[in-house]
Amino acid sequence: MKKGFFITFEGPEGSGKTTQMKLLGEILKRYGVPYLLTREPGGSRLSTQLRHWILNRLEYNLMPEAELFLFLADRAQHVREVVRPALEKGKIVLCDRYTDSTLAYQGGGRGFDLKLLKIMNEAASGGLKPNLTVLFDVPVEIGLKRARGRGKGRDRMEREKLEFHRRVRRIFLLIARQERRRVLVVNANQAKEIVSEEMIDKLIERLPGPQFRFLKGKYRG
Repeated sequence: MKKGFFITFEGPEGSGKTTQMKLLGEILKRYGVPYLLTREPGGSRLSTQLRHWILNRLEYNLMPEAELFLFLADRAQHVREVVRPALEKGKIVLCDRYTDSTLAYQGGGRGFDLKLLKIMNEAASGGLKPNLTVLFDVPVEIGLKRARGRGKGRDRMEREKLEFHRRVRRIFLLIARQERRRVLVVNANQAKEIVSEEMIDKLIERLPGPQFRFLKGKYRG
């Protein structure tokens, strides 16, 4: 069985993680490396509908417990339908948010017990952990200003109070300190091009096999 490589992209609102993930995907495509771009919530057929239920801010008052279980249901479906099959084909899977976001948003933001959330993450994901995680860190005030300036309207998370987002960021940084071998922290409070360079420079040394060494110093063109 082929073995792929699983990279997750995390960060507070407005950190630019989605943009950077897509950039890495474009680089991999340019050099013919098999990859898959996906996201949570919304990466599977079922998850597309779940994403609307979770993030919609107008139709109903979603309880924190219901929100948590919807995220977990999304993950269970996503891992089995999308992520594991791609890894088994030997692809690099690039995923926009994963289990760390549950710890940060539902643990830090909503106040659920982190130990309990880790158990629930384990069950929902079937024990599938990222090989690497890139955490894009940005001060909360700056990130929210970016997120709210997109002109697409605010989802439920973006509308939360400042202190909620500060708690989210604290948990992300706590995870990074606790899991230094897995989590690579990138300073996202810089120009997009500089963030890209920092991401690649930190990531390339950790990608498996010599076939990925071409990225360093060559991706800019």
